[in-house]
Amino acid sequence: MTNTVDTTAGEQLTESLLTDVGNEYMQVATRFLGAHRGGYWLRRFEEGQELTAAGDPLIDRSGRHPSVDWSAVGQLLALTGSPETCSSRNEALAPEFAASLIGEFPVQLRPFLQGFDDAELVAACRGMAQSQSVTVGPTFRAAERLLVVLVR
Repeated sequence: MTNTVDTTAGEQLTESLLTDVGNEYMQVATRFLGAHRGGYWLRRFEEGQELTAAGDPLIDRSGRHPSVDWSAVGQLLALTGSPETCSSRNEALAPEFAASLIGEFPVQLRPFLQGFDDAELVAACRGMAQSQSVTVGPTFRAAERLLVVLVR
């Protein structure tokens, strides 16, 4: 597997997949995957013909603008686990985490703490804080400060 990071392409793809997405949880999850390794998983979802859930593509193109079909992503993760979708367990952590932000896939936190590097852990915590602020108010800055203390 090639792990090239093209942040411009990842950012552009992220923004194109967020056009007309009103659900804030889906926005946070899509932004998390767009930032993770330069949008690697979003590109895999878009280009990977083998990545489907019960025949449904992971990028929904039925509307005016394409978007991630998070239900299909959750189904794929539940059906296949890591062997068919990636070459190592750590690679599955990012889409699993993103799907969990929306409630489409349950996760255990220990693998994330062990598998994510510092930057990935910061991004994951930022995603959790942003998801939390959707429902309980502006706690993002406080959570980010706590994260900085924990990561050090």
